Amino acid sequence: MDGTPIEITAHPGLADLPAAEWDACACPEAADGGRPHDPFTTHRFLKALEDSGSVGGRTGWQPRYLAARMDGTLIAVAPLYAKGHSQGEYIFDHNWAHAYENAGGSYYPKLQIAVPFTPATGRRFLTRPGYEAVGMAALVQGAVQIAADNDIATVHATFCTEAEALAGAEMGLLHRVTQQYHWHNDGYASFDDFLAALSSRKRKTIRRERAQAQGFGGEIVGLTGDAIEPRHWDYFWRFYQDTGARKWGQPYLTRVFFEIAHETLRDDMLLCLALDAGRPVAGALNFVGRERLFGRYWGCTEHHPFLHFELCYYQAIDYAIAQGLDTVEAGAQGEHKLARGYLPVTTHSLHWVGDPGFRQAIARYLEAERAAVDEEIEVLTGYGPFRRAQVEEQE
Repeated sequence: MDGTPIEITAHPGLADLPAAEWDACACPEAADGGRPHDPFTTHRFLKALEDSGSVGGRTGWQPRYLAARMDGTLIAVAPLYAKGHSQGEYIFDHNWAHAYENAGGSYYPKLQIAVPFTPATGRRFLTRPGYEAVGMAALVQGAVQIAADNDIATVHATFCTEAEALAGAEMGLLHRVTQQYHWHNDGYASFDDFLAALSSRKRKTIRRERAQAQGFGGEIVGLTGDAIEPRHWDYFWRFYQDTGARKWGQPYLTRVFFEIAHETLRDDMLLCLALDAGRPVAGALNFVGRERLFGRYWGCTEHHPFLHFELCYYQAIDYAIAQGLDTVEAGAQGEHKLARGYLPVTTHSLHWVGDPGFRQAIARYLEAERAAVDEEIEVLTGYGPFRRAQVEEQE
């Protein structure tokens, strides 16, 4: 591969990049017919965002998918977007934007290598097996060149893997460390096995919460694949709209996204619903990966005590144990997850900053932030629900 020229192109739509070629880079592990590590960088997921109008248009997420070819073969791709704001990212850089603009610079537009609206860790520099190093280097170089050619101040790759973060740091990118809450499957055979690892007080609390939630007067079901019916999305759209309006001002995803997702992604989904006489009154949407379950959206039209915890956290743990999954990622933020067995873990992102002075300031900030995150994780882990010996083993 040494000396072989690599062609880098940017594309405004996935129609330019055939699904088989994209997925050969994004999820080569699924070539055997199994699941990808996560579905979020697959052609079908990103295409659903694009075709539904959830990205593009006036959303502030303009696709510029990167592709790297060697001798005509697609060896690497990246979900790159030109951003006119910092919404829907979950790695917050608003203070950076304010500082840069107060100093007379233009922070926006910026370039973002990410899965829109999805705070889930996964590969962002997607390469065919055997092209990992050269493919990532080509994608980084391509993104930086686009930024330089268009007078764009910054490039960001968010929720990348730790291995990508370390490799990116070797290339001169700034490495940022943040945290969120994950549940880890320590070989549990049942939910009761998980509870046995907790302190007595926390175990009793969770049992009480589950009993009260499951006694709301209806039925709780977990649906995947063909068990998910089109009518379920009519209800879930109401749940999602309510939560989106309260959290973000307006929902990020369009109604059409769920229609497309039903056709192309329902095998990647776990939809947990609370039914009252067969009518959904609350729901939580998860995506299923090869080793992980990813909690994404929750909402309700009726309030019942602890139903949120049941559908979002405990049902997810039940499913992960039953399917032998290693981890449940519960999304961004939320210290209330700690008491439910979700412990803080580090998440990673990479940043290129063109202005040398601004870069130095951000580098100093990231160094201090990393120390604070490490300290916070240590403190929060100590407040977790696990018996002390269990916590020490996980550390």
